[in-house]
Amino acid sequence: MRIGILGPLQIAGAAVGGARVRALLIRLALDPGRVVTNDRLIDDLWPGEPPEHPMAALQSLVSRARREAPGLISSHPSGYLLDVPADEVDAQAFERLARAGDAHAALALWRGPALAGIDLPFALAPAARLEELRLAALASRIAADLAAGGDVVAELEELVAEHRLREPFHALLMRAMVADGRRGQALEVFERIRARLADELGVDPGAELREAHLAALRDEEPEPRSNLPARLTSFVGRGDDVARIRALLVGRSDDVARIRALTGARLITLVGPGGAGKTRLAVEAAATLRVPDGVWLVELAPAAGVRAALEAVFKTSDLVRALRGTSPVIVLDNCEHLIDEAARVAQWLLGAVAGLRVIATSREPLNMPGETLHPVLPLAEEPAVELLRDRAAAARPDLSPDPAEAARICRELDGIPLAIELAAARLRTMPVSMLVEQLGDRLGFRGSRTSEPRHRTLRAVIDWSWNLLSREERELLRGLSVFSGGATAEAIGRVCGGDLDLLSALVDKSLIALSGDRYTMLETIRQYVAETTTADLLELRQAHARYYAELAEAAEPHLRTGEQVKWLAVLDAEQGNLDAAFRHSDDPLRVILPRLWPWIMRGRRHEVIANATAALRRVGDVPPEGRELAHGLCMMAAMGAEPSRAVRESDHPAALHSWAMGVAMGPPPDVVAVTEASAQRLLDHPDTWTRSTALLVAGIVRFEYGAVDGAESLLEPALDGLRRTGDRWGQWTAYFWLSLAAENRGDFARALTLAKEPEPIAAELAGLGAPLGPMMFLLRLSQLMMRTGDHAGAATTLERAWQAALRSEDALTIARVTHARAELARRSGDPGAAARLVRGALAMDVDAPPQFRAFMNVELARVAEPAEPSRRALELMATCEDRTARATVLEGVAEHRDPLMAAELLGAARVLRGITESADPYVVALAGRCRAALGAERYAEALVRGAAIPDPERYALSSP
Repeated sequence: MRIGILGPLQIAGAAVGGARVRALLIRLALDPGRVVTNDRLIDDLWPGEPPEHPMAALQSLVSRARREAPGLISSHPSGYLLDVPADEVDAQAFERLARAGDAHAALALWRGPALAGIDLPFALAPAARLEELRLAALASRIAADLAAGGDVVAELEELVAEHRLREPFHALLMRAMVADGRRGQALEVFERIRARLADELGVDPGAELREAHLAALRDEEPEPRSNLPARLTSFVGRGDDVARIRALLVGRSDDVARIRALTGARLITLVGPGGAGKTRLAVEAAATLRVPDGVWLVELAPAAGVRAALEAVFKTSDLVRALRGTSPVIVLDNCEHLIDEAARVAQWLLGAVAGLRVIATSREPLNMPGETLHPVLPLAEEPAVELLRDRAAAARPDLSPDPAEAARICRELDGIPLAIELAAARLRTMPVSMLVEQLGDRLGFRGSRTSEPRHRTLRAVIDWSWNLLSREERELLRGLSVFSGGATAEAIGRVCGGDLDLLSALVDKSLIALSGDRYTMLETIRQYVAETTTADLLELRQAHARYYAELAEAAEPHLRTGEQVKWLAVLDAEQGNLDAAFRHSDDPLRVILPRLWPWIMRGRRHEVIANATAALRRVGDVPPEGRELAHGLCMMAAMGAEPSRAVRESDHPAALHSWAMGVAMGPPPDVVAVTEASAQRLLDHPDTWTRSTALLVAGIVRFEYGAVDGAESLLEPALDGLRRTGDRWGQWTAYFWLSLAAENRGDFARALTLAKEPEPIAAELAGLGAPLGPMMFLLRLSQLMMRTGDHAGAATTLERAWQAALRSEDALTIARVTHARAELARRSGDPGAAARLVRGALAMDVDAPPQFRAFMNVELARVAEPAEPSRRALELMATCEDRTARATVLEGVAEHRDPLMAAELLGAARVLRGITESADPYVVALAGRCRAALGAERYAEALVRGAAIPDPERYALSSP
């Protein structure tokens, strides 16, 4: 847990002092991920006596909390929020586990009284509620331990002494004593609690106490009876499922209801795809129940006369008479091929025998009143790997598959337990690497000789479901196989023509699943459908490609508005389908064109290049008619070609994107003239976004490659227009470059203000997995802070940038933050750490821009022997057109040269920056040393000479 409030406040990696700061963090932790308004926070933190300036006091308190616990609190126009997933707060994780019935795991999160040390009024009700849930979970855990034969008497006696009127603990104590052969003492417990309830509350014992009393009055409890098979292999990865099924069946009023589970369910149907382990789970769950009247397994696997057997066995009055007055549990296994008959029998028996409970397994629901469904899903990665390693060890004791390889196998097999077991069995005769190669033929993996025929191969498992489908259902399932990553009902209707009833039938039969608003299919089922169907999928794939091309085209205009974040999320959800549409479309340039801008926004340069290259490979060097623009953009991205005429002359928004690509991937010749001519042509465009983005790109290009001092005159109106359109990415980009322009002038205060402005925007982009948003925002802030002397603030912000970089899993992003950490280490007086960090960043195998590689070498030169890294930095800049980057490198190299050459390099850097005097403290200090060594006159002459040097990098290289 990252945040702990089930006990004294605990923040991972931070020591928080001060009662008010702890109170703030606890208040926000009660609503993680949700904005708590300023007014609410002020009322809760200063109840009855707010400070004289409440907003200022709150802001100061938040600042302190951010220093002590960095990276947790985000701002919002109306308040603040704890910016962590809910499950990283122990109280939230506790409630989730408790609702799921996993009381052991839930209780393990407690370290002491909830919200300990906070006596403010806002904490009283949440603390009481959490304590009540803890006691309920405790009772649930003890009940499970008791059912498993554990000795819980001593623990319950302590709880009963502490909670004198809590009926569930007394009832559990009575049952534990009866199980321990102490029936007389159990009856004494009942008399004591009955008297207390009457004297102190004026009430009689509740139903649970009365049931425990009746059990204690019996002469003896009969040994449970069962025909469940004995376990032959370990049971892996379904502990939470067993706990939930138990909780649903036991239905204790004190625990299950309070954790929002259904109480006292009498029919639970375990539904899931073939091979998911429904039968094994049902047997394991049933085996944990203490049922004196027996737990009975009735297998309905296909056999001659099974339909008649159902009618004969279950619809007899003798059976009903035998069951009446008892409380058995029946496991009805494999109901799907007799679904109607199984449903009728279950409803008839449940109606006739009040104490009966039924656990059914089926690939589709029985669909009858009172049914509670428990989906049996494929295993998550961790338990799937555990299952594979366990079964592999049984097949070959000397084998222990590498965790990474095991995880890959389990992912490829969709986490289906039967598939994993069949794969593990093959490891008896082949190495893991060969098994990985054979995963494409998973349907043919064979099981043991004693397995039922329908479980001997994955193909047989799915055959079982396929043969139960109607012609229309099979046709729709075939159509669904062309989708990748799931699809909405609207998309399925457009591509396949399937209606909602057919979709619902396939969900019910566990051949597809519904997740949110998307219908998904396991890859194993997709492969089966592809192998089974003989029909050509070409027409369906083209319909699929057309639909998703239209979707991307429809999304593109919204990406330039306040709906940008929403539509980026839509494109994220459909990424698999958009990729598939591009692969299968007979018009790939149409599919790629509207995707270029979203890729650029996310900084996904490799995707742009890879897809542009693939498109050109398919269509050739000559643009198809009507696709000239897309073809020209792909040529720029894949080949580094100059903008084509179609790109130069188009007023389509994608034409502007090409300039952004040019800046990101290396500028074409005459980039300044070409860009500014394009921007000038678009200044009268009727669309605000088009005008503003033209100014934005022109400003960026001017800053990097042209007259730096004129960039702000383009960037400021661009920002104004982008604010009006609501384009978040455009606003963030404009703020970023305006901050760079202010820093270039040496106005660090202005640069810092501009860098802080887009914090809410960066947070939105972070939620969409855009590493350039949150990471670059935080990185920019930290660098400005350290360069203005705020090392503590820089360290806090840089740690947030580091976490964002790690989450991005992008090597270049991680290298950028590592470089910044090296700079902070140097500025904080630790050159050794700085050298280790920057060498680590340089050693990362990343495709970094030459500017960044040069900056890393400049940093290394400052903390190690400078000659070689200075030379590499100058060589990298010798062919670079980025004026401010060149200036930065020249200033860094000047530090290691004699005063005369240092002054000349500073003069060259001034020209590149477009300034007459730098306000950068580092440059000012270096200039002061040069002036002192040379004298004012010689220093001034050196500046003039440097300003006139046409190729300062080569000049510096020639004079080490």
